[in-house]
Amino acid sequence: MENRKLGKATDKRMALLRGQVTDLLWYGRIETTYDRAKEVQKMAEKLITKAVNSYKDTVKKVETRQRKKKDKKGNVTVEEYKIELINDGPTKLAARRAIMRVVYDAQETKAFAESKSAYRVRVGKIRHPLVEKMFNEYAPKYDARADEKGTKGGYTRVLKNGFRRGDAAEMAIIELV
Repeated sequence: MENRKLGKATDKRMALLRGQVTDLLWYGRIETTYDRAKEVQKMAEKLITKAVNSYKDTVKKVETRQRKKKDKKGNVTVEEYKIELINDGPTKLAARRAIMRVVYDAQETKAFAESKSAYRVRVGKIRHPLVEKMFNEYAPKYDARADEKGTKGGYTRVLKNGFRRGDAAEMAIIELV
């Protein structure tokens, strides 16, 4: 099945779909026209599948590091300690980069009554919150769902929502299941 053109040039159509896929993955539900929803559904399903298939690929590495300490007399002692590092494996890293190529960088917003320091503590050093959300929330959830039901896919649902007033375009709600 070929792609719908949606009455737009390729670059504008892809920017529109990328924006809607980003919003769908960030908020969990969006309202758009039915044709756009079907295209967004195809893109979102592929991205979620990449996350589900690779979220377990991590590499644990233990490193020994040294720290120099001086006492009151000026004597230097070397103290060794171990650090456990957890990095993405090659499959997860490739999937992360492929997802980042498609979705826009959605950032956490500061709540109305939240202070700047509380916001910084809540957000931390997360550079790409949407990608982290996909690997930390959606992937385990949908992987458990696949084990439970025995099927993969079907991460999104498109519900028809009547016709838009003005141009009578068929509207739909697309949501994560």
